[in-house]
Amino acid sequence: MPILNSIISLVNMRRLSQIDHFKTNPEDVQKGQLMDLVKKASATQYGKKYNFDSIKTIKDFQERVPVQKYEQMEHLVDIIKRGEKNVLWPGELKWFAKSSGTTESKSKFIPVSKEALEDCHFRGGKDVLAIYNDLYPENDIFKGKGLTLGGSQQLSQYNSDTFYGDLSAILIGNLPFWVNFIRTPDQSIALMDKWEEKLIKMTEATLNENVTSLTGVPSWFLVLIKHLLEHTGKKNLLEIWPNLELFIHGGINFGPYREQYKKLIPSDKMHYMETYNASEGFFAIQDDPASSSMLLMLDYGIFYEFIPMEEWGKDYPKALTIADVELNTNYAIVISTNAGLWRYAVGDTVQFSSKHPHKILITGRTKHFINAFGEEIIIDNSDKAIDHACSISGAIIKEYTAAPMYMSTEEKGRHQWMIEFEKEPDDINLFSAELDKKLQEINSDYEAKRYKDITLEPPKIQIARKNLFFDWLKKHGKLGGQNKVPRLSNNRDLMDELIEINKSEPSN
Repeated sequence: MPILNSIISLVNMRRLSQIDHFKTNPEDVQKGQLMDLVKKASATQYGKKYNFDSIKTIKDFQERVPVQKYEQMEHLVDIIKRGEKNVLWPGELKWFAKSSGTTESKSKFIPVSKEALEDCHFRGGKDVLAIYNDLYPENDIFKGKGLTLGGSQQLSQYNSDTFYGDLSAILIGNLPFWVNFIRTPDQSIALMDKWEEKLIKMTEATLNENVTSLTGVPSWFLVLIKHLLEHTGKKNLLEIWPNLELFIHGGINFGPYREQYKKLIPSDKMHYMETYNASEGFFAIQDDPASSSMLLMLDYGIFYEFIPMEEWGKDYPKALTIADVELNTNYAIVISTNAGLWRYAVGDTVQFSSKHPHKILITGRTKHFINAFGEEIIIDNSDKAIDHACSISGAIIKEYTAAPMYMSTEEKGRHQWMIEFEKEPDDINLFSAELDKKLQEINSDYEAKRYKDITLEPPKIQIARKNLFFDWLKKHGKLGGQNKVPRLSNNRDLMDELIEINKSEPSN
């Protein structure tokens, strides 16, 4: 495909130049994004309330507009869903991405405007391919089709003009018609609600396609891949799709799953690109295969702020712009967007690995951590420790979660880990010791609490039965490509529930 790739490279050249521009002028680009957002929303109810017309600087904006969580804006979203215009963003908002916390039953309805679709989500998808084509100009990705494993919820009508559902349903429903010629399966299968039936239909629909790329959450794609291999009797995925060359993944840390993918797709020509794409916006793309960091995309109609975690939870937290962030510091990410989210706390935490250009690593969630004893374990810590323990012990994990075991009059505190293994370690004690060792190495607070077992005993590893986490997700109606198991909890609720489910027979 040299000629086609050359044409695509010419088309992408202008966009790659724009990306280079915000890399070298991040502060100017971000200020321009904010001023443009404020100007466009000045006549909305929210813009009038905070007098957007008179906002001239980032400082004006930060002093005037409060940082908010979903609960603070929910009443406004309800008004918009009923059809009222010009509330948070100009005009009418027809689409809402339904999103819920993994352990919370309450749903969030994130507004998705036309501008957010075109200038953020769709641009992000096109930029992934532009960057990939620039990294690997001899690729053959456009010879075949892309397989996307998205959510499992069709669009539903709130009223005659308003729709809600998974972000993937909104995106697929608004894609240009020609995209259907380069993707598989068709929309009716991609958005099926019943996960077990969806696996069968996806297998049937894609077996004879020339699939060259995959897009989705690593854990759920493993379920699909294994179903494909069981159905066909093949040993690896390349026996089904010999031209497969790219997996665009996101949602969870890829590290614990990397070895499984290498075995299932045994090819040096297979490439992996991480993206940070949420219901609230498309935020970052991995643009260097040698680094796990992702480039923060600064011109998608999003203004970014970052709250140091020591400020998190305060009534008036100090929020930094990209001009003031530091490397290797944990921040809660706050956004203002072209869908009317104003100083909205996404709930994710990130660290900057580079400021020239600005590159980030997702480190966890503001609600998902363990700090029962002052140890401040975050998801980035636990993922690295699990990855290390697996590499030393030869184990392969499927899912895991961890929670505190509280002190009693007879026992000290410790962490309990519920782990479902794809391949159990030869020595579970070695696995546990290496997990503990790595956590102490990367987290000085945990190391201090583990010193001579004074505060914390060594971790307790509980091996989960087959399909434990799948059964938990099924019980809570969370089967599908965008739902995830909480890695860490600061209380016992999830762990105690899993322990009870672990006593029952596994599903097939």
